[in-house]
Amino acid sequence: MIRSALLAASLLGASSAAMADGLSIAFTVHSSPSNTFWQAVKKGFDDACEKVQANCQMIFTQTEGSIEQQVANMQAAIASKPYALVTSIVDNKAFDQVIADARKAGIVVIATNVDDTEGAAGNERQAFIGQGFIPAGYSLAKAQSANFPKDGPVKVLVGISAPGQNWSEQRGGGVIKFLEEYKAANPGREISWERIDSGTDLAVVGDRVGAKLASDETINVYFDTGFWHAAVARVLRDRGVPPGKVLLGGFDLVPEVLNEMKSGYVQVQVDQQPYMQGFMPVMQAYLSQKVGLSPADIDTGQGIVTPGQVDAIMELSKQGVR
Repeated sequence: MIRSALLAASLLGASSAAMADGLSIAFTVHSSPSNTFWQAVKKGFDDACEKVQANCQMIFTQTEGSIEQQVANMQAAIASKPYALVTSIVDNKAFDQVIADARKAGIVVIATNVDDTEGAAGNERQAFIGQGFIPAGYSLAKAQSANFPKDGPVKVLVGISAPGQNWSEQRGGGVIKFLEEYKAANPGREISWERIDSGTDLAVVGDRVGAKLASDETINVYFDTGFWHAAVARVLRDRGVPPGKVLLGGFDLVPEVLNEMKSGYVQVQVDQQPYMQGFMPVMQAYLSQKVGLSPADIDTGQGIVTPGQVDAIMELSKQGVR
């Protein structure tokens, strides 16, 4: 089963970059090709590989978020002996051995998009290129707080898209950290929150969060740790709920979210600049091979995006770089 998943994922994820001799890079991720966020990462990866004429392959999982499939893909990639392995680290333990094996084989290992929560202390990867998730979650909640009701209760639902996975737990933790501070700063107001296992599929998130909102109409804010709140916006619209009655915010500038920002249902979004997460690991591998430079950490940011910026971003989204 895993072998067939690996083969299919490899065929789907193969880079169009020139297959020149020399620098070879494998990029394994925890996501399936249907995840629109990762297409911008792949675009950055492909563009960088073309610039340095590297032999590159991006390998997706067949099942969204499957750690087992990603580990199998990493093992197969290591067996092909690339110069560098780029990978996301969504679990603090599952990838330790396979990354240690890669380093023992002399392969440069760069984490991108998601890192071990302990960073270099928790994993033998040499650098991380991506967003600081706790600060990003905090920034999202802080930006959305400007839209909170001026009086009355603030009841927040925090969608943990992938319980147990580093990126989702840390983003949700950052949101809750801000809410704790906001509550302490507003002792006279009723401010509460709860977590929900929201999922990583638009239809699933729409169903789960939609059911929660239907059962508790006092909820007036929903934060997603990914982009799947776009489905919640559709649910609210279908029910005749006007934009802004339930505030929505989350991460990543995928087309589904940009459309809902234009419609008024999503007020705040955080950009982690996925094109950079695909592009920069290739540049670091190139510099490592050609100049002997060590890979270095790069923070790809926590830019806050509001509806007024959407038109310009949509043009870049059509080009596949945002």
